Amino acid sequence: MKGVVLAGGTGSRLAPLTSVTNKHLLPVYDKPMIYYPIQALVNAGIDDIMLVTGGQSAGDFLRLLGNGAEFGLKHLNYSYQAQAGGIAEALGLTRDFVGNNKFVVILGDNIIQKNIAKPVADFAQQEDGAKILLAEVDNPQAYGVAEIVDGRVIGITEKPAEPKSNWIVTGIYLYGPEVFDIIPELEPSKRGELEITDVNNEFIRRGKMTFDYIDGWWADCGESIDWLLRANNKVAEDGANQI
Repeated sequence: MKGVVLAGGTGSRLAPLTSVTNKHLLPVYDKPMIYYPIQALVNAGIDDIMLVTGGQSAGDFLRLLGNGAEFGLKHLNYSYQAQAGGIAEALGLTRDFVGNNKFVVILGDNIIQKNIAKPVADFAQQEDGAKILLAEVDNPQAYGVAEIVDGRVIGITEKPAEPKSNWIVTGIYLYGPEVFDIIPELEPSKRGELEITDVNNEFIRRGKMTFDYIDGWWADCGESIDWLLRANNKVAEDGANQI
C-alpha cells in the first residue's frame, strides 16, 4: 500500500505565522509539523510515500526532508500543486504514483497520538472502495460531520450549522484506485475547489465506504491558532505517533 501526504494550501487561518512559510513547516513541539504525518504512515508499515505541496515554500520541503532517510525511507516522492484547488485536486496529482494500488492519504496538518496500523491493515483486506477515520471534537461545525446509522456512514455534511453529532471526518482517508475516476467528475464548490467531502459522499452513495475511529487523540493543527497550541501541548505531554 502507498501513502500520500498533502501539504499544500495557504494556511490563512494561521496568519501571520504563515505569512512567509508553509504552515506544515511550522514547529509542533520539537519537530516540524510535516514530520508527524510522514511518521504516522511509516508506523503503519508504509514506506512508499509521496508529498504534495505548492506555493513559494515548496523547495523548503526538499531541503528539510531530502529523500526521507530520517524516517527510514529509501526515497521520498514529491509533486507540486500549482495553485490551491482543494484536497481532491491535490489528490488527483498522485494518480501516476499510486497506479493500481490502494493508498492512504493524510493531511499534512493532522497529528495522531497513537497509530493507524489496524485501519490500514483492515483496508488492505477490503475488496474495494474507501475508508474514513472519525474523531470526536467539540467544534464539529468546522468539519465534515459523519451521520452514522446502524453501523454505517450514510452521509457527510460539510461544516453544518447544526451538526447531528460530534463525530467528524479527520484528514486521514484510505482509497482504492477508483477514486481517480471520481475526481474528474466533481464540480467545484462555491469556493472554487474540488472537495474531498464530495469524493467521500460518492463512495457512500455507491455503498463502498467503511469507517473506523481514531485511537487516542487527534489534532488538526491548521484549524486555528488555538488548535495549533493544543497540538503543541498534547505532543509535549503525551507524545505522538506512538507504536
